[in-house]
Amino acid sequence: MLRHLASLILLPLPALAMGIAAPRAAIAQQGKAAALPRVSTDSAHALPFDPHVLTGTLPNGLRYYIRANHKPEHRAELRLVVNAGSVLEDDDQRGLAHFVEHMAFNGSSHFAKQAMVNYLESIGMRFGADVNASTGFDETVFMITVPTDTARIVQKGMQILEDWAHNLTFDPTEIDKERGVVIEEWRLGQGAGSRMRDKQFPILFQNSRYAVRLPIGKKQTLDTFTRDQLTRFYHDWYRPDLMAVVAVGDFNPRTMRALITQHFGAIPDPRAERKRTVYPVPNEDTTRYAIATDPEATGSSVGVYYLLPAEHEHTVGAYRHGLVEDLYNAMLTERFSELAQRPNPPFIGASSSSGELVRSKDAYVLDAVVRDNGVESGLAALLTEAERVRRYGFTQSELDREKKETLRGLEEAYANRTTTNSAIYAGEYVDGFLSGDPVPGIAYDYALTRKLLPGITLTEVNALAAHWLGDSDRVVMVNAPRKDSVTVPSARALAAVFDSVRTAPITPYKDELADAPLVPHPPTPGTIDSTTTIDSIGVTEWTLSNGVRVILKPTQFKADQILMRAYSPGGTSLAPDSNYIAATTAAGVVEMGGVGAFDRIALQKALAGKAVSVSPYIGELEEGLSGGASPKDMETLFQLVYLYFTAPREDSAAFDAYQTRVKQSLASRSASPMAAFEDTVQVTMAQHNFRARPVSSALFDEMNLHRSLAFYRNRFADASDFTFVFVGSFTPQQIKPLVERYLGGLPSRHRVEHWRDDGIRYPTGVIHKVVTRGLEPKSETQLMFTGPFAFTRAHIRMLNAMCDVLQIKLRETLREKMGGTYSVDVAPTAERDPVANYEVTIAFGSSPDRVDELTAAVFAEIDSLRTLPDTDADLAKVRETERRERETSLKQNGYWLSALATYDEYGWDPRQIPVYDAFIRHLSAADIRQAARQYLNERNYVAVSLYPAKTPASKKPASR
Repeated sequence: MLRHLASLILLPLPALAMGIAAPRAAIAQQGKAAALPRVSTDSAHALPFDPHVLTGTLPNGLRYYIRANHKPEHRAELRLVVNAGSVLEDDDQRGLAHFVEHMAFNGSSHFAKQAMVNYLESIGMRFGADVNASTGFDETVFMITVPTDTARIVQKGMQILEDWAHNLTFDPTEIDKERGVVIEEWRLGQGAGSRMRDKQFPILFQNSRYAVRLPIGKKQTLDTFTRDQLTRFYHDWYRPDLMAVVAVGDFNPRTMRALITQHFGAIPDPRAERKRTVYPVPNEDTTRYAIATDPEATGSSVGVYYLLPAEHEHTVGAYRHGLVEDLYNAMLTERFSELAQRPNPPFIGASSSSGELVRSKDAYVLDAVVRDNGVESGLAALLTEAERVRRYGFTQSELDREKKETLRGLEEAYANRTTTNSAIYAGEYVDGFLSGDPVPGIAYDYALTRKLLPGITLTEVNALAAHWLGDSDRVVMVNAPRKDSVTVPSARALAAVFDSVRTAPITPYKDELADAPLVPHPPTPGTIDSTTTIDSIGVTEWTLSNGVRVILKPTQFKADQILMRAYSPGGTSLAPDSNYIAATTAAGVVEMGGVGAFDRIALQKALAGKAVSVSPYIGELEEGLSGGASPKDMETLFQLVYLYFTAPREDSAAFDAYQTRVKQSLASRSASPMAAFEDTVQVTMAQHNFRARPVSSALFDEMNLHRSLAFYRNRFADASDFTFVFVGSFTPQQIKPLVERYLGGLPSRHRVEHWRDDGIRYPTGVIHKVVTRGLEPKSETQLMFTGPFAFTRAHIRMLNAMCDVLQIKLRETLREKMGGTYSVDVAPTAERDPVANYEVTIAFGSSPDRVDELTAAVFAEIDSLRTLPDTDADLAKVRETERRERETSLKQNGYWLSALATYDEYGWDPRQIPVYDAFIRHLSAADIRQAARQYLNERNYVAVSLYPAKTPASKKPASR
């Protein structure tokens, strides 16, 4: 897997910009101090490293970061961090930093070939989710999760990290096998995004090594490199003075330090090592324009990158400056959000962000996704808002509101500090090692921010505009579809936009605030008519006087979290076909319009400083709400629920903006080969049902504000058939008054409702479809097996387990043995309503000339799964994975919320939620064979393959 800018650049520009800096409100929840620590506000004071972390350096130079953390219990997150990535490759090694990462899973001194992955799967860890690695420009990071309830497993995990560090074997046969896998990963990344990136990186990183060292490398190098070239990179850069070991989890820190010393202390410190250079991105005095178009691009975007010297956060002064930057970016992004919600918006979405671009260069970025032919107007809107800030600054009310948001985010993080997942900590310490910046911990962050925020003035925040918005070392990035209907501006036209905005008359921003309570007239409370308790799982159920059912599960999994879900039968199935699009977009229309006296913008401002969210949804067969809050903001959660039932707003301006953004975002979707592929799958599997029409901009001409509001109001007019589920940090006594007032006060008509069968059915027989689209030599294949299903927990369990076994076998065959694909996915789904059926989807990407070969291999593995009794080892892996995953999921609010709702809707006994392990223990190889015979029916499947346009249309996947 590749990480950092090389992969992020493939996303729309706002995603790229937001990826280079994280707001402080998202800092990991750390520490277990009884009180906030004392902090100094002296700007020269050095930031400390979190005292809960045991850090040190071995004599050979290797750093370690160790922290005891008990969430999740009986787990450890282990990382080997190498301060070396693709930027260090020699000219004949382009892509070999990443290839070394792959070879770490293909043989070492203690694990021959695939033995390492097999071992990790045998202890219940999933390849990809719990076992993974990534390569960036400047770093390579290996990561595994291991159970800690057995000392032998932890020791073995440390042995794996040690082998990665200096014991890889680079077997020539395994290199050749993996060569195919990495080339398929390269192939997977090819397309419009990569072609435009390849044009823009040499401009963005002008005269820098970063322009020519993408981690995925060059295909020519991947095809032809020798073992010596590969091992040269490993021996040059995998050395202890460039490494760190990070260990966070449920263990004794001193025992872990002894293990690290045992496994890494003897690695020799090379005396004649190559210098680890931090390659610069040279400063330029000009504005550069990186304009890229592509016939397969699906949208347009524009961004302005103001390149800045790299900064580090070592002192309180630097920390304070970071807070100032965060406040500035958040406020300007909020202004962009307001613009995007106006009729005929200048962009679909936009952001202001700052942070590290690469190791040696920071950037301030203004960027937007715009409509086709909207690059100049989108750029003008970005620059106008930035210029508005430069001339007039932000308002005091904006700053006060954003300070509240910042402090509330840290307050929430601090409250949850003892229940933070170990992976979050591990990620922070990895970043700390690579950047050289300290990680003070949430207690310090919260204490210091509380002291610093009040003193940050509007003047110093506003001053950033003049600092950031310079004319030199600036890169304007434009991406757009290449088609006759789209005109892309020239560099001269873009320069004219800058000149025009610089002299344009611009008025100050007015921060309009609604001064009213959310619910001006609270409803008359209802009463609790009946109470049922299930003591074995700590669940209480109430039935209210208006018919609303409420399921409660108090937990202590997180101190500052309450999650909610509500549901009722009906959904879009009750809308006629003529009203289908209006029905499917109704919940989105309401969210964009706001509630009560508050439009969406006013509502966002009113909720500043509160940790709360509520969103309505209308699905195919049900409608409902999802959301959550801090216990501190629990009443606001209930007020929003009440308003989404009783007071959705009809806002024509918000509707026009919403419809425009939806249509603009889809205007060039058809240019994507994958869109054509996905549309073919969709209409084929639904047998061209009217409600499964391909997504397009024209489809959303059918949006209608009045019909959407009417449908929404009808679906939420009667609360008597709604069930609410609450899980989290509350007690029934605390929540009872709010339930009685706001849920008991909801309207009730006692309608007897049910969803309607819309008649969509899977096709029968064997169907082959071929889609010929695309410029790149790449294919995608999906095989969909379907049929009727006995919808019981036992059958769902067997279906999932069979697919897990098949996933392992297909990965071993298609990827590891044949080198034919980067990944193969086996995804089961089962549904009870409107008719009980199942679908098993097998999907993989490949070279077009290997589709038949790989498809035949899939069917060969299916045949084997049906007939041969050789699944015991893989089944043991599946059993252990299921057991290990449930160990952690049973202590997560989100899992309980989903499980309680699912069991309730299907009429299952919720007392069985925590005893699912019994099913796993009794699962047998015979069950897997029977499931394969039943669910992988070679006489009933759909096969769809995507080939590039030059491939003969007669080409088909292998059939049986």
